Amino acid sequence: MEKLKQKMKENNNSHIPVLFAAAVVIDLIIESLGRLSPVQALMFMFQHPMVFFCNTMLIMATISLSLLFRRRIFAACMFSFIWLAIGITNGVILINRMTPFNVKDLATLSEAQSIMTNYFSVKSLIMIGTGAAVFLLAIILLFRKTPKLAGKVNYRRSVITIVLITGIALGSITGGMKLGVLDTFFPNLAYAYRDNGVAYSFMITWVKTGISKPSGYSAEMMEDIFSGGELGGDNIYTPGKDDDKDVRNKPNIIFVQLESFVDPTIVKDIEYSKDPIPNFRKMLKSCSSGYLTVPAVGAGTANVEFEAMTGISARFFGPGEYPYKGILTEETCESVPYDLKQIGYSAHAIHNHRGAFYNRNTVFKNLGFDTFTCLEYMNNVVKTPKNWAKDALLTENIIDALDSTEGPDYIYTISVQGHGKYPSEEVLTDPAIRVTKAPDEEKKWGYEYYANQVYEMDIFVKELTEALENYGEDVVLVFYGDHLPALDMTEEELKTGDLYKTQYVVWSNFGMQKQDEDVATYEISAHMFKRLGISAGMMTKYHQNYEGKDNYKENLEALSYDMLYGKQYIYGGKNPYKPTDMKMGVKEIKIEKIVKIGENYYIKGENFTEYSKISLDGKVLKTVYLGPTILALNEEVDSKDVSKMKVSQVEKNKEILSTTE
Repeated sequence: MEKLKQKMKENNNSHIPVLFAAAVVIDLIIESLGRLSPVQALMFMFQHPMVFFCNTMLIMATISLSLLFRRRIFAACMFSFIWLAIGITNGVILINRMTPFNVKDLATLSEAQSIMTNYFSVKSLIMIGTGAAVFLLAIILLFRKTPKLAGKVNYRRSVITIVLITGIALGSITGGMKLGVLDTFFPNLAYAYRDNGVAYSFMITWVKTGISKPSGYSAEMMEDIFSGGELGGDNIYTPGKDDDKDVRNKPNIIFVQLESFVDPTIVKDIEYSKDPIPNFRKMLKSCSSGYLTVPAVGAGTANVEFEAMTGISARFFGPGEYPYKGILTEETCESVPYDLKQIGYSAHAIHNHRGAFYNRNTVFKNLGFDTFTCLEYMNNVVKTPKNWAKDALLTENIIDALDSTEGPDYIYTISVQGHGKYPSEEVLTDPAIRVTKAPDEEKKWGYEYYANQVYEMDIFVKELTEALENYGEDVVLVFYGDHLPALDMTEEELKTGDLYKTQYVVWSNFGMQKQDEDVATYEISAHMFKRLGISAGMMTKYHQNYEGKDNYKENLEALSYDMLYGKQYIYGGKNPYKPTDMKMGVKEIKIEKIVKIGENYYIKGENFTEYSKISLDGKVLKTVYLGPTILALNEEVDSKDVSKMKVSQVEKNKEILSTTE
């Protein structure tokens, strides 16, 4: 340490060349974590030297800010830790899902905290906490032990040096973009990180957000998109006015988005003791079906449902971006619920997971839903070994939604049972499906667990169709998987050769003719409605009339920009959609009476769940759930306040979703 201090006194800039070497080492470390292989990281460095150099310079530009501090070594370590933290986080995430860590994930930290126990054991969480404590201690020791620069900082020289390093970094990146060495559009985030490096790709997910403004954007441009008179003489869409309300066939329309549901047999070199999806496979043969191109792989459920509900491609947004975490928390957006309301439908969302996850309890109001039934409003919840709710209970909740209104219903159901993390060791003791062939033990147990969840989801598919077969009203069911499971699949391992394809099937209780075709998720609703003779909604009309024509995707992106970020020319300059007064749950939670037995108070009522809590003036009180009709108060309250007690549905992170009147 004394030699280091002396060296710093002799040469204030002695650690500048070290910065480049440090940046190279840091880049190799984060690439090793991103590829889960140091060998692959070295191959990346030698096979793509220009790309590696650009990433290294980006890292060096960051740690060069240490020149502004007297404790340069400490500052350089702190800036290095930022990149190392990004690399470590990315590596951990890639073990659990197929989509790499990006800036947009920082907006979902609350969600990540709420499901950590689904991914990590208590022992692992303790180790993580211990590691964090050791890290903080190391920072303190590093601060105390590292030397200060002799004399004052020459800020002029330091700033010039930082600007020079940053200029080289930006110049190399700009040159790489122009030469086509670095990509500027990321259709596949996982491949983007692999081909462009972690540092550069992470930066792009920070810089590029929202939908880009189209070239030549104007009112005339938007009005010219529709050339067939679908929107009347003014080519401006007015909800209701430009919709055919005399639709003859108005069946109940139910979309069931199945978590990580794909045919497990599409994976090469994995074999099973029996077919994991016999019911779904039977429907594929007898009902309308096809491949569904989804915008996500291994994760990204919220973006899949966003596409199906709005007709907008999630790929128009920044890499890794979730509209549910951004624009849709502030703005309403034309959607299937809003469109179908123009012809007399009610709209319901159902999800057997937390209501506040991905802000759905807020976003669904801005997508036009009338009700949202989430986990906090469900009883008889059975969990998987990985602590996700099983899907069987969704049948009851779907029928409850159908029964809640007199007219036709649109129900969007989001399942969760198939969710990872998938184990690398044996978890199921007596599985219905066994893996009889696999490349190694780790894959065997992961695929066996996954196949058994899919098998139970397939039983749910059968139970739901049987329950609706003789419902008494016409029903159309659309089943599909939201994305491939996070089982570290590659295109070479799949018989389909595509990481972004799942399958969908359309079932009805009134005998729709079989019609097979492949579609994208953002097209599926318009396709479904066309078969039913429904054309309500501007986006529905666009997809139905212009799919496959010149500039189809370019104009779709322009419409999407205009709707969400532009001046809304297509609506005449004003957003016609207002947030709904969405009710949480279709069953009303009621208090019938409050009784006192001994020293304890009890609330008797209807439709309580394990998430029902007694509250007073907005404060949640200690509550014991005794059943769907009775709650017990487990703390003292003033007798004068007893009559003011209410029942609130409180989610895992203590957010109150609703309270009785």
